[in-house]
Amino acid sequence: MLWALGLMSGTSLDGVDAALIETDGVRIGRTGPSLTLPYSPELRAKTRALLDRAAGLAEDDSDVLAIARDLTLQHVEAVRLLREQAPDLEPAVIGFHGQTILHQPELGRSWQIGDARLLQERCDVPVVHDFRTRDLENGGEGAPLVPVFHAALLEQERRPVAVLNIGGVANVTVLGAQDPAGERGVWACDTGPGNALLDDWALQHTGQPCDFGGALASAGTVCQDVLEALLAMPYFARPMPKSLDRLSFHPEAMALVRDLSAEDGAATLAAFTVESVARTVFPVRPELWFVAGGGRHNPVLMDGLTRRLGSVASVDNLGWDGDALEAQCFGLLAVRYLRGLPSSWPGTTGVRQPCLAGRTV
Repeated sequence: MLWALGLMSGTSLDGVDAALIETDGVRIGRTGPSLTLPYSPELRAKTRALLDRAAGLAEDDSDVLAIARDLTLQHVEAVRLLREQAPDLEPAVIGFHGQTILHQPELGRSWQIGDARLLQERCDVPVVHDFRTRDLENGGEGAPLVPVFHAALLEQERRPVAVLNIGGVANVTVLGAQDPAGERGVWACDTGPGNALLDDWALQHTGQPCDFGGALASAGTVCQDVLEALLAMPYFARPMPKSLDRLSFHPEAMALVRDLSAEDGAATLAAFTVESVARTVFPVRPELWFVAGGGRHNPVLMDGLTRRLGSVASVDNLGWDGDALEAQCFGLLAVRYLRGLPSSWPGTTGVRQPCLAGRTV
């Protein structure tokens, strides 16, 4: 077992999550402390603006390089603070995801910015990064990459279960029932929007970065005609595995809700997230659903999922740290890379064969 430090900055663009985890890449020994280092409003605004232009930018664009450096230094600071919290848990490796600014699997491209070499130099710990490229090169979507981690966390659960992560985009891991030999199927995909559309709507109408506590959505009424138009988008007719960019439904979705009130727009966008999960066709029917990510704090989303799916609970009920899971995952993925173990499969990303994720600086 090694101690690894995982870093994740997700499509919600709210900051850097850092977490320590002890693992051999297959099993999880212990989980250490974790933290979130929020982006400043300025850094978040600059990064969000970059998403709108990323498709037309080169990797050596001066704005991209400047923001990538700022983001990397934010990661350096997160590592420093976490190591201060746990001076006796020295990581053998850092798993560095970077900040996604573009995800175009249909073009074989997924772009995470961040300077892994600078991170390694400043932290003096080996860094594994670039977790998506090899999967894309082998015909996969490059996402989601968390299923192997969810399977490790739930290795003792014999029933068919699902772990739903609601970040900027929502993704799900479905684990089949274990057979007598302990084998089980693992499937995954991005189900649809997570918090991204609702966050952007809340920022536009309230000046707040998200719909805190679901206050805006709970005051509104779902517009069923708009909801059905949202769910008629071609993505939802595709079978899993499949994946999304944070802006995959922009500007079409915002145009559809444009004439609704702030409250009704929020309610409809929240329902869009819920229904896109509920209408996804899975190879098996999960008996239990566990929800991670920032969306688990939104009672409108959680109530809607419970009505549509049945047994739904926060991953915190399992004793997991729902804010640290993805960072912990990239710690595990870094150790899997060191051991030469695959991290994606045909059922999770559509890759042609089991695929190693990551590379070193």
